[in-house]
Amino acid sequence: MNQAHKPSFSFELLYIIGIIAISFSSIFVRWSEAEVSVIAMYRLYLTNLIMLPLVWKYRTELFSLTRKQWMLILWSGIALGLHFLLWMGSLRLTTVASSTVIMTLEPILVMLGSFLFFRTGTNRAMLIGMGMAFIGSLAIGAGDFHVSGQALLGDALSFLGMVAVSIHMLMGKHLREHLSAFVYNFWVFIIAATSLALYNVVNAVPFTGYAPQEWGLFLLLAIVPTLFGHYLFNWLLKYINATAVSMAVLGEPVISSLLAWVLLGERLSTLQFGAGFFILFGVWVFIRYGTDFKKQVVHESEIPDNERSLKASS
Repeated sequence: MNQAHKPSFSFELLYIIGIIAISFSSIFVRWSEAEVSVIAMYRLYLTNLIMLPLVWKYRTELFSLTRKQWMLILWSGIALGLHFLLWMGSLRLTTVASSTVIMTLEPILVMLGSFLFFRTGTNRAMLIGMGMAFIGSLAIGAGDFHVSGQALLGDALSFLGMVAVSIHMLMGKHLREHLSAFVYNFWVFIIAATSLALYNVVNAVPFTGYAPQEWGLFLLLAIVPTLFGHYLFNWLLKYINATAVSMAVLGEPVISSLLAWVLLGERLSTLQFGAGFFILFGVWVFIRYGTDFKKQVVHESEIPDNERSLKASS
C-alpha cells in the first residue's frame, strides 16, 4: 500500500481504551484495605518496574533533559501524586458516582488553562459535546451527592484531586511537545511515587505487612488504569490537545458507576443510568466533530519510531 494512502492512526480507539482502563481504578481502590497513600505509591512504583526493560532504549533521552524540563517534570509528578492521594482518599468517604462525577470538572479547568497558556482554540461542537457530557455527569451524581459529614469531605477531596490532575495535564501537554511518552511517564511516575513515599514516612504508614491480595490489587492498578490509562493519555497529549484528552474523564463516571453497581453493590438510579448514555453521546460529539481530533490525527508515517510500537501492541 502506498504510504500516502495508509489509514490514519486510530486515536479514537486508544481514547476509548483509556477511558475503560481508568474506570477500573475506583473499583480496585475500594477493594483494597491498605492506606490510599500506600496504594498509590506501589501502584506507581510497580508501573516503573514494568517499564524498566525499555530504560536502556531511552537511556540518552532520559538523562538529557534541560533544567526547565526537570522542574516541570518535578511539579507534574508532585501534582499527580497529590491527585492520587486526594482522589483515592475521597473514595473512602463517598460513593464512586459522587467521587468520579466531581472529576468531570477537569476538562473545564484544562480548557481554560490551555487557552491562557497555549492559546488553544475550541469550536462549537466541542463546547456542545462537553456541555452535554457535563450535564449528564451531574445527573449521575444527583441522587448520590451529600452536603454534610464524611461525604462532604469526600467531595472536597475529589475536587482538590481534580485541580491537581488538571495541573498535571497542562504541564504534560507542554512537556510532551519535546519528550517521548516513555521518558515523560517514567520520571513523572517515579517523582509521584517518591512524593507519596515521603508522605508515608512522615505519617508513619507501614511499607510492608500487606496480604498477597493487596499486592495483586497494587499490580492491577499499575497495569490497567496506570499503563493503559494515564500512560496512554500522556502519550496522546502530543497528538491531541489537553482539553480533548481530559474529556476522557467524562466517560469515567458511566463505566465506574456501572462497575460499582455490579461489583460493589452501589445502586444506580434510572436517572443516573440514562444520564450515562447522555454522557457517552456528548463525548462522541466532542471527538467526532471537535476541531482538534480532525486537525491533529496523523498518519502512521508521522509517528516517531520510538512511539510507533504502542500502535503495534494495541
